[in-house]
Amino acid sequence: MEVSVFERTSTTDKIISPMTYNLVLGLTLLWGFWVNWMMVEYIPVESISGINPWIFFGGYFASCFFGIYLFNNSEKPIVSFIGYNFVVLPFGLIINLVVSGYNPEIVSEAIRTTGLVTFVMMLLGSMYPAFFQRIVGGLTIALICVIIVELIQIFIFNTHHGIIDWIVVAIFCGYIGYDWARANAIPKTYDNAIDSAAALYIDIINLFLRILRILGRR
Repeated sequence: MEVSVFERTSTTDKIISPMTYNLVLGLTLLWGFWVNWMMVEYIPVESISGINPWIFFGGYFASCFFGIYLFNNSEKPIVSFIGYNFVVLPFGLIINLVVSGYNPEIVSEAIRTTGLVTFVMMLLGSMYPAFFQRIVGGLTIALICVIIVELIQIFIFNTHHGIIDWIVVAIFCGYIGYDWARANAIPKTYDNAIDSAAALYIDIINLFLRILRILGRR
């Protein structure tokens, strides 16, 4: 789910300060995580698992791609924020299904670990943006290969190797650093802050789900 926000090199919108830009970006991320938390707390997992899988995943992808379309093509912060929520909500349903199978202590540990790793990768992305720019091609190839291998393992061999989760964690760590560096290289506007948060949200949630699986195997 690549977004085009990082390709923006100019704007007619009002430029805001780096502090305000990162504050809006951070608050947008926190909003998404809070919505997901509330969905886990108040939506019974039975009501989700009872949905026909074709309808569920059809709605999931439709909502995600519609949300990405909105914030990719809009220059209005409110429209981009609405698009962001169309991505957050279906991810929240997936998270609800996944965390229901784990002990709450493991989920809490996964949240803490994800937060710490994300902070470190954002820091590294700010310090070494050129490095992440150089490795992004390798990250993309590695991600495609992992997806293919994992699908073969699941649907042909009916198995899953734990090393795949570690590889995916490493890949999304790289993507967080890369996207954070790109987010701070584009014009600093309210709309770009929200759109950048949407891209980072997808990276962070994928990282969290893999860390949760790794911790759950202990």
